[in-house]
Amino acid sequence: MSQPMFEADDLAAELPPPGFYRSQITHACFRRSVGGNWMLQVVHALRGVPAQFQRVAEYFVFEGATAHGLALARRRLIELYRVCGLEPAAGTEIRPAELEGAELDVRVAHDEWEGQPRLRVMGHRRPDPRLSDGVPF
Repeated sequence: MSQPMFEADDLAAELPPPGFYRSQITHACFRRSVGGNWMLQVVHALRGVPAQFQRVAEYFVFEGATAHGLALARRRLIELYRVCGLEPAAGTEIRPAELEGAELDVRVAHDEWEGQPRLRVMGHRRPDPRLSDGVPF
């Protein structure tokens, strides 16, 4: 093996442009926030972005937020389930594993967390065939 070298993607500090990217959900599970509140974490693997930006986590809170915040989280979660081809019904248990492996398009925007730039998932839609190469539009 030759001497390892840094690659251009290793040094890219610029976030990919905001827009839609093809995603596959690689992991979804319940966990507790730093404040001890229940939430659902969904990890997306984005295509067409440098390696350090390929994993984007999205969170849906179930407690510890305002009534408006909780309602918004639940509405976004239902949107995600439907985009993934699942039809949640009132009274059915939320099963995060059902989301794993699903392919969809996610809209990302630039955000900051603890002083560091990052991508944040802002919305979901069914896969658009125009996006198959991973280039946002």
